[in-house]
Amino acid sequence: MFLHREHLATMIAHAHETAPAECCGLIGGVDDHLARTIYRLRNVTPAPESAYEAAPEELFAAQRQMRERGEALLGIYHSHPRAIDPSPSETDVRLAYYPSAIYLIVGLGGETPVVKAFKISEREQLWQQVEYVITD
Repeated sequence: MFLHREHLATMIAHAHETAPAECCGLIGGVDDHLARTIYRLRNVTPAPESAYEAAPEELFAAQRQMRERGEALLGIYHSHPRAIDPSPSETDVRLAYYPSAIYLIVGLGGETPVVKAFKISEREQLWQQVEYVITD
């Protein structure tokens, strides 16, 4: 996946704004894995300090906007506010319903934020770290 520098900044800012709760959102783009749009979503889970669940009406609205713009769902992002070296939790793996998406996790536990990307298989209960490229 290719992310613009401002996309990364938007995700990190969203994570800071919602901390100590987790943030969440979608990344829309084109088939060559070039991100175009960040869709910030509201986390409505009853336990936002340790989980995320996108507000259904915002999730559906973002998916509709993607279709209207000719975008595909490239990624899903959320934060782990206390993580220094973020990786998917058991809950993240169990609830990874979009196997073609790349899951980005923003860790805010260190002096500087860390963003890592993963492919997650909910069916196989596995995850592996993948690379992403920052463009200008």
